[in-house]
Amino acid sequence: MTNATDAPGLAPEIAERIRMVMVEPTHPGNIGAAARAMKNMGLKQLVLVNPLKFPDNEARFRSASAVDVVDAARVVPTLADAIDDCTLVIGASARSRRVPWPLVDARAAAAAALKEVPQGEVAFLFGRESSGLTNDELARCQLHLHIPSDPAYTSLNVAMAMQIVAYEIRQGWLDAGGLLPEPDWDKPWADTRAVEGMLTHLSDVLDMLQFYDQREPGQVMLRMRRLFFRTRLDQVEVNILRGLLTNMERRAGQQGRGARDREAE
Repeated sequence: MTNATDAPGLAPEIAERIRMVMVEPTHPGNIGAAARAMKNMGLKQLVLVNPLKFPDNEARFRSASAVDVVDAARVVPTLADAIDDCTLVIGASARSRRVPWPLVDARAAAAAALKEVPQGEVAFLFGRESSGLTNDELARCQLHLHIPSDPAYTSLNVAMAMQIVAYEIRQGWLDAGGLLPEPDWDKPWADTRAVEGMLTHLSDVLDMLQFYDQREPGQVMLRMRRLFFRTRLDQVEVNILRGLLTNMERRAGQQGRGARDREAE
């Protein structure tokens, strides 16, 4: 194990490409505590989605010597603004879901993030202090992160959870000798914006084809989302799928016009 006296600073690529996202934090003190947890482990990218109260002196006070992380925090109005350019999104959740999702602990989540860094941006999502992330927000994540706390007291605040994740990121990097893995795919991964655009396009085509007849659209698309998240899509694959969907739209439209012409005759 590396001694504290000779432990190196975190690689710049990790600090620049892994962001911690707090969704609608209500207590500015928790923002400061989260910033402190991040800086302890060398992370610095903090994004706040629609915070109730920020900027705020309490956030700066609670951050101790991590005021620079608080002051540099990026504030955005929506979750999409926080993650659209990311290729991997991991959401922290203590709740089970009706449709099971790929579930990882903090160590596995950190390993996935470190593997992603050479190829893209990574976001870890942490939800509201009182209710966590919503189902819709969790559906935007490829992986769900669960920290298996003691069943006698399972409650973890956001800063605690963030500290565990940040530690595992740093420790995973140290265990690898301070090296990052080489990219193992021939094309860049598609970012969240591209995948969400493809999924919206797919939903529109399925609706046009009346595929949803006798089916629940929300459940169909949730499972399609899980399928594409589980397999991963690169930029070329998304473009191929968008082209396929556009072709289906065009052919379905031509067939529809043909049927209307025959009815007119």
